[in-house]
Amino acid sequence: MGTENGRNVTIAMIARLAGVSVPTVSRVINGRSDVAPDTRERVEALLNRHGYRRRSPARRTDAALIDLVFNDLDSPWAVEIIRGVEDVGQTSGVGTVVSAIHWRISSAKQWLDNMRTRSTEGIIFVTSMVNPPLQAELRRLHLPVVIIDPAGVDPQESPTIGATNWAGSLSANQYLISLGHRRIGFIAGPPHLMCSRARMDGYRAALGAAGIPIDDALIRPGNFYHEAGFTAGTQLLALPDPPTAICASSDQMALGVYEAVRKRGLRVPDDVSVVGFDDLPEVRWCSPPLTTVRQPLAEMGMLAARTVLRLAGGERTESPRVELATELIVRDSAAPPRS
Repeated sequence: MGTENGRNVTIAMIARLAGVSVPTVSRVINGRSDVAPDTRERVEALLNRHGYRRRSPARRTDAALIDLVFNDLDSPWAVEIIRGVEDVGQTSGVGTVVSAIHWRISSAKQWLDNMRTRSTEGIIFVTSMVNPPLQAELRRLHLPVVIIDPAGVDPQESPTIGATNWAGSLSANQYLISLGHRRIGFIAGPPHLMCSRARMDGYRAALGAAGIPIDDALIRPGNFYHEAGFTAGTQLLALPDPPTAICASSDQMALGVYEAVRKRGLRVPDDVSVVGFDDLPEVRWCSPPLTTVRQPLAEMGMLAARTVLRLAGGERTESPRVELATELIVRDSAAPPRS
């Protein structure tokens, strides 16, 4: 810490003047290499201009961290994201702090208060709770933010990482159509999420391209969890003319459909074909193994972590919106319909 006109010169002050985060200034002071050259030059100039006196880093004990924030942590989907972020953190010498804010503004505020006490390099949100006041506070702190699977965030505000949800849903439904299915049920995700809307659009596009009329009776709402899949599957199978195949917008809902099929005394895929979305590890071991769209969840976490660390080092992102490719994984839960 130095003095300027009787005023203490702090790292926070230098960060504000340089337009970077506090951890970035700390990295420059401690001689770390993971800072963009132009950023390092700008920070060094400000440190010299304002007479900042560097302390010896020998006793520095605060570890660099990435804050990873979810709405909830009750899904294997979240575990895959965490695994990807942790992989990058371990190779970069950066720790991960995982938080859940449970869709509540009060929890988001508590997380923000706790985060201010840590040596956070940047933040990854896997949540739709990034409201304008929270974004404004994070900008004030000069902390880089990356959002995974945004609900509807302007990509100019923060970089976003997603998957090709439309293409994935299109391929799943085209596959069912190729098997001969014409009455295909669809279980949607939460309508406020971009990924849910894209998967619904992919379903509609596949049917439209095949000349199959959209039957709204075959479309049911869902929330990505088992219970919603069970409820929607039960409703679809109770129709006077039930679907011969059901495409669920998540693997968990697809497994809920499995139970609805079983409860009705039917079998997958003999009586009803089922396709999911995510390719969670568990679906390879269910009976029958689930045909699904692989969403690269761990890779999304890895890319988000790398992006946060690049931004924290003063680098720029090449694109504000990145979508990783999905892939249809064919297993044993879909077959041609009974004639």
